Amino acid sequence: MDEPKKDVIRETDAEAIRLAKTLLRSARFGALAVIEPQTGSPLASRVGVATDIDGAPLILVSMLSAHTGALLADPRCSLLLGEPGKGDPLAHPRLTLICQAARLERGSGEHARAERRYLNRNPKAKLYAGLGDFSIFRLDPQRASLNGGFGKAYHLDRSDLLTSGPIVEELAAREQSAIDHMNADHLDAIAVYAQHFAKVSGNGWRVAGFDADGMDLVSGDDVCRAFYPQPLAAAGELRHVLVDMAKAGRAIVDAGTET
Repeated sequence: MDEPKKDVIRETDAEAIRLAKTLLRSARFGALAVIEPQTGSPLASRVGVATDIDGAPLILVSMLSAHTGALLADPRCSLLLGEPGKGDPLAHPRLTLICQAARLERGSGEHARAERRYLNRNPKAKLYAGLGDFSIFRLDPQRASLNGGFGKAYHLDRSDLLTSGPIVEELAAREQSAIDHMNADHLDAIAVYAQHFAKVSGNGWRVAGFDADGMDLVSGDDVCRAFYPQPLAAAGELRHVLVDMAKAGRAIVDAGTET
């Protein structure tokens, strides 16, 4: 008698969703898979990545690239995120997103927001972002597969990854001024966020983006993700949350100094 096939997919829980969002929000690059229009064969390329405020991946690509023509011919695509570290690369977490690509129209509000966020994350792209043959595509996730390491496989849907509701536009209107203010006047607080909430070391951390779940921090080519204790319910909560996080982190430092 055949034994019943073991289901290797675990039930999606809060920990899996948090890991998936961490991989998504902290990615600097990914492997983009498209369908080659001439042959119908799969075609994979490396692309630079950022995210929109709601969490959808953004890519900036040349119209001369084969994968760009493929996206225009067939918007179905897949994006693999996650960087291997030491040892077996298959032991490190990765996220595969099944997406529909949409080219953002230059001059539109959606394009302006996407370009701003992409360049905040990837400032070196300013050298070519304004060239006429470069376009920004939004990759709208339909579903995803998370592999958190051996024996840790999950299926996620769109609602697990993306933020919806009025807060997306509310934050979009306030985000850049908040980023500029924090980077100009509160680098000490940003260092606290990096050390105590993202659990990373090093110096020179700056804010690259705010969203409803947390913030993206960059230092040179390094990127990290710091989540708020609770997601924001409204954009007006951002300042208070940042102040409370800085106080909490500094209190831990002070307590450690006293001992």
